[in-house]
Amino acid sequence: MDIITQANEEAIRRMLTGDPVLVDVVPATEAIDGLKDRMILHAGPPVAWKNMCGPMRGAVTGIAVFEGWAENLADAEEQADAGAFEFHPNHHFDAVGPMTGMTTMSQPVMVVENRAFGNRAFCTINEGLGKVMRFGGNDLEVLDRLRWLRGSFGPAFGRALRHIDGLPLKDLIARGLTMGDEMHQRNIGCSSLTLRALAPAFAATSDENDALSRALAFLGGNDQFFLNIAMAMGKSVMDPVRDIEGSSVVTAMSRNGTEFGIRVSGTGDQWFTAPVEMPEGLYFPGFTSDDANPDMGDSTIVETVGLGGFAMAAAPAVAGFVGAGTATEAAATTHAMAEIVHSENPEWTIPSLNYLGVPTGIDVRYVVETGLAPTINTGIAHKDPGVGQVGAGVVRAPLACFEQAVWALADRLGIA
Repeated sequence: MDIITQANEEAIRRMLTGDPVLVDVVPATEAIDGLKDRMILHAGPPVAWKNMCGPMRGAVTGIAVFEGWAENLADAEEQADAGAFEFHPNHHFDAVGPMTGMTTMSQPVMVVENRAFGNRAFCTINEGLGKVMRFGGNDLEVLDRLRWLRGSFGPAFGRALRHIDGLPLKDLIARGLTMGDEMHQRNIGCSSLTLRALAPAFAATSDENDALSRALAFLGGNDQFFLNIAMAMGKSVMDPVRDIEGSSVVTAMSRNGTEFGIRVSGTGDQWFTAPVEMPEGLYFPGFTSDDANPDMGDSTIVETVGLGGFAMAAAPAVAGFVGAGTATEAAATTHAMAEIVHSENPEWTIPSLNYLGVPTGIDVRYVVETGLAPTINTGIAHKDPGVGQVGAGVVRAPLACFEQAVWALADRLGIA
């Protein structure tokens, strides 16, 4: 057995034996080692302020006001220009964040523990729909919602999770796939299952009816609530797959609105990057592709574990929403993604495909050999700061990232 085959079998074993459990919600500074004052974690591979896209800049200025580092958005922008903030990718701190991906000291983060390997991963709480910071929103409404998440909902969420000793995620996701979710653009089933599991615990640990009512209404009215949980789950599952000598399995895919980046198990934490592509999809009334920013966010971690675009066949309702066509075309997408992976997940199956397991373990060699780039379901942000979401669609990862990774792996193994 050659070193790559053996390494990839170990990578798949670690993916399939992962046991992710949502265990707590705590302030980011308590959960994330090394997170400090005036440090801003963002989505995607490393990017400097001067190279950030519009929505990323909008989120940076908004989060600076939220943390009390700036008096207003203009002051925050001046400080960013002067180098007052330290920027790092979420992925460098065991974290992930949707779209702009802002993670800072006082934000509450959800903690997912992979109990099979003992590692933890973190993600902020999904803000809901409309104008939100993950899409570059930064006005008073956005900041007030973040303050409520920090001061009320986050602590209540954490108490509920501790009350039930955590929420196991593997079986919950399996049920969500049978309910029409793919865990990226459609999370209605899993969000509902989460509410069902946690509502009694919220009630049992609350002593204020108004706060309880608002918390449950927020959770129940947010169809995308589970997205951020799925992201932390994906990060917790993929981190133990890193650093397997000789493995060509992708451990992370991410984008910052300027560049798309991937990491590969056998090349450590090296990023392979290429210009990010524009999504194709459907736009909200009043917006067109001329308003769109290139793709962004750490949410592609869900595709990395075989969900999202890879599980499109499980969610025919989302296929039309993101402009991906018919249910038949959604099934074709899942079958195509099966060509660039090593295995399928026997615990995460798709009923409409005779319970075929979701495609699992992206191999950079297969991507380059077939020319089939990973398909990603995504939201679309306005290119200007402060506007927010303008649509949803699908996007392809740039092949150049995978080509670079193949050469780097070959060079590392001495077979270039």
